[in-house]
Amino acid sequence: MTLIAKAPVDVESLIDRAKALMQATRFGEAADLCDNILVDTPDNRDALYIGAVAQRYSRNYQIALGLIDRLIMLDPSYGRAYQERGHCLRDEGNSSAALPAYERAVSYNGALAASWKMLAELYAAEGEDAAAAQATTQFQRLSALPPLLLSVESFIAEGRLLKAEKLCRSFLQTHGHNVEAMRLLAQIGTKFNSYDEAEFLLESCLVLEPDFLLAHFDYVQVLGKRQKFDKALEQATALRAKDPGNSHVEILYANENLSVGNFAEALSVFRAQLAKVPNNPSINLSLGHALKTIGQQSEAIEAYTQAAKIRPDFGDAYWSLANLKTYRFTDDQITAMRQIEAGTMTTLADRYHLCFALGKALEDQGQFGASFHYYESGNRLKRDELQYDWRRITTEIDLQITHADADLFATLAGAGCPAPDPIFILGLPRAGSTLLEQILASHSHVEGTMELPNILALAHRLDGLRRIDEEARYPGNLSEISREDYRSFGESFIRDTRIHRKANTPFFIDKMPNNFRHIGLIQLILPNAKIIDARRGAMGCCFSGFKQLFAEGQDFTYGLEEVGHYYRDYVRLMAHWHAVLPGKILQVNYEEVVSDTETQVRRILDYCGLPFEEACLNFHQNDRAVRTASSEQVRQPIFTSGLDQWTHFAPYLDRLRETLGPELATT
Repeated sequence: MTLIAKAPVDVESLIDRAKALMQATRFGEAADLCDNILVDTPDNRDALYIGAVAQRYSRNYQIALGLIDRLIMLDPSYGRAYQERGHCLRDEGNSSAALPAYERAVSYNGALAASWKMLAELYAAEGEDAAAAQATTQFQRLSALPPLLLSVESFIAEGRLLKAEKLCRSFLQTHGHNVEAMRLLAQIGTKFNSYDEAEFLLESCLVLEPDFLLAHFDYVQVLGKRQKFDKALEQATALRAKDPGNSHVEILYANENLSVGNFAEALSVFRAQLAKVPNNPSINLSLGHALKTIGQQSEAIEAYTQAAKIRPDFGDAYWSLANLKTYRFTDDQITAMRQIEAGTMTTLADRYHLCFALGKALEDQGQFGASFHYYESGNRLKRDELQYDWRRITTEIDLQITHADADLFATLAGAGCPAPDPIFILGLPRAGSTLLEQILASHSHVEGTMELPNILALAHRLDGLRRIDEEARYPGNLSEISREDYRSFGESFIRDTRIHRKANTPFFIDKMPNNFRHIGLIQLILPNAKIIDARRGAMGCCFSGFKQLFAEGQDFTYGLEEVGHYYRDYVRLMAHWHAVLPGKILQVNYEEVVSDTETQVRRILDYCGLPFEEACLNFHQNDRAVRTASSEQVRQPIFTSGLDQWTHFAPYLDRLRETLGPELATT
């Protein structure tokens, strides 16, 4: 018998045919065609979406909702899927269930005008006048946009940035200085980390139209990302005067105060907003973060708990409780969290926050298998969202080793700003850097600040604006920079970080862990700075990072293989820095600090040229603000229980051991 091969199916043409049938109102035929497409390609997003719309128009609501459920499982952040769910439930007469679907839709894609219109109607019907007015404003703004710019805004929300950029630049070529298009182009630039261009575009928007509030709001945020914290606060204050009473502006203003350490002002604004809208979960969460930072743990727990009570599926509220490291969930809370995490309407962000929180909660109960299941699930969801590739970091490390060699430092000896003020504590996150910072910041001559992004921003600037597939300019261009420029870069670092220095001390700490990748640059711009490498054994460090959901950055932690490769690259690069900058860097092992604190404290102080002070041993009594995940741990005396926590999960860590290799995996 001769088998006849099936001709390959041109799915794209079939999708176009289904769209044409929809436009011709032949909904039954469109639905049948989508069903046929899904037989061969069951995960085709377009067929699921068009099929659902066609079934809804055919009044087959349950079939439509089934297709939407499949689409949401496939792509949990697809805003149009939630909008279509809302339409189905609305047409079925279930307005109460439609409301959260529309809310989900606009949370993922704020350019969905139909969802805003329905939200305005549904809020008004429930007597929520303020929410209805806000939804109406959004609908009217979107309706007034040129259709092409509405598409650009939607593409940005869906992550289709290259298409959005192409359309936006094309629009600007034919429409001149359209401020809305300029604002959208700035948003795209921000997504690509092109903060210089975004700042310029938004500044230009405000020159052309000073009362363009959306552009002003975005401008404040970009200034913050560019580490221009004093200017960001100044602009947030100006925006607040332009738009008094706007809750979003008030929260922005409060957050900018937090960035510069004005905790009292930030707390005052958060509390004032909660007095107006006590049932706002996001404000309760922000209040909790501020309270945690200044050490008011019980008040922070109350704020986080209230946020979860107001919105029971608010994953970040549960993770914030877990991230205190000292909070313990009840059995009832864990059961509820599990149910919410498994719910079909739980968003991607809420789901991975809940997974990390459940991992911590079950670990605390000694249920290590179940705990690892949730840690792994949360990491997988986050890794899929970020699309991280460990090979890019390996290439970056290779470039540092190639270009930042001993000859470079010999040639540029004496360049840079001679200020001795900065003490850089760097390495990997969860390696004890916050503990070292707390010890040093307890000394009367040293101030702890935060994880300052200035060195990373300078490295990004030296690399220039380029596509991800283009060859890197930095660090290959370090030899081309003048001695005068290196001095200027160092002086700028001292000047730009001064806003974080509240005490009149001779030294201050920059605790950005990722700075280990740029020690060569630090040496060239600040040759007298002290550099401390916070080192922790590979298995404990890597697994601790794997368990942590970071606010931003640290993309390498969301996978056992990924974090293992990163640790190997870190050790390799640090060996290079020690070779080309002998005696420059002090390596401090976390395990040795825990086992013999006083010896290591004296060693650190000697390296920094500081006299011994007893306060450094009593670091846990220091009430300074701490912004990292270890904030509550460093407010306690040294304890050893955290050293070998990874061993409880040893049966599940084979991939990490294999990636690290036998030499590192034994530490």
